[in-house]
Amino acid sequence: MEHAWIPLSLSLKVAGWATLLDLLLGIAIGFALARLKFPGRDLIDAMLTLPMVMPPTVLGYYLLVLIGRKGPIGAWLYEHFGIQLIFTLTGAIIAATIVAFPLVFKSARTAFESVDPQLEKAARVLGSSELAVFFRVTLPLAWRGILAGVLLAFARALGEFGATLMVAGSIPGRTQTLSIAVYEAVQAGQDDTANLLVIIVSITCVVVLVTVGRLSPPRTAG
Repeated sequence: MEHAWIPLSLSLKVAGWATLLDLLLGIAIGFALARLKFPGRDLIDAMLTLPMVMPPTVLGYYLLVLIGRKGPIGAWLYEHFGIQLIFTLTGAIIAATIVAFPLVFKSARTAFESVDPQLEKAARVLGSSELAVFFRVTLPLAWRGILAGVLLAFARALGEFGATLMVAGSIPGRTQTLSIAVYEAVQAGQDDTANLLVIIVSITCVVVLVTVGRLSPPRTAG
């Protein structure tokens, strides 16, 4: 069963990097859309949320068009830096980051919108800079909602399948993540390996959901 832990370690690496990137991008973009009002804001919100409802294979196709060797981004990276993203762990991280991003972004935006503006105004009156207001008032009040989104994004990235398979393929020891390994184990009739990997994924998801539930605001009676 030792070979079953290799895709697990790859999945943890992919999910970890994807979650970190989503955390940084989700907080920045979520805060911007929560505080700024400008034409087209709803359209941008919809476009950023699209990976949540778009079929993973369709999303994977778009990524192939963009970052493939003949795509505008992929061709530029390969021509100038010799970087190839398709069939690499970096490609898997990019796919997982995009698929899981809406979970952090939507949670962050909702959390920032729930912060009382009067508390931020009070901090400004007391002489705090905008940066200080964000880190001392806004972010501490919104962290529970953001963390809930981050945990869900981690679970989503850990189990990502469709887009990752199209972009990174299934190279054992290099790009074969947990969900892909489960699929191939079932196809090959390796039930013991499939059962082990499924149990690991299931336990991880249950732990994440329980933790997210504990982070949710307590319900008031009546």
